[in-house]
Amino acid sequence: MTETICRNRLLQTVLLALVLGAGLLWRSRYLPLSPFLSKYGGDALWALAIFLGAGLCFRHASTLQITLIALGFAWGIEFSQLYHVPWLDQLRSSLPGRLVLGSTFNAPDLLAYVLGIVFGAAAECVCCKRRGG
Repeated sequence: MTETICRNRLLQTVLLALVLGAGLLWRSRYLPLSPFLSKYGGDALWALAIFLGAGLCFRHASTLQITLIALGFAWGIEFSQLYHVPWLDQLRSSLPGRLVLGSTFNAPDLLAYVLGIVFGAAAECVCCKRRGG
């Protein structure tokens, strides 16, 4: 998990778009999921999207570095929900703000983020081995 990965930007972009779409569908009313699966599955998909986005931004970083960047970002967003000022709360009250920044700190979300990011890291390691590099 420490080797440098040369990521394919087109593939990363397509995967990111698919994960974002899946996450929006996952949290919608169109899938008959339990509230637990809807909430934490959506959180894991959000974190997976962060992992893919970090891979796009830092294309030549190792999988471990991308994992740590994504985890730091996701946890940073979650812990930022403990900080309340009017302008930030107003931003969080909009749909885009709520989707990106969330609104309320929830400690179990931290584990959902770990699961989504670890899934992305594991998938990247498997794909890298299959491609021979």
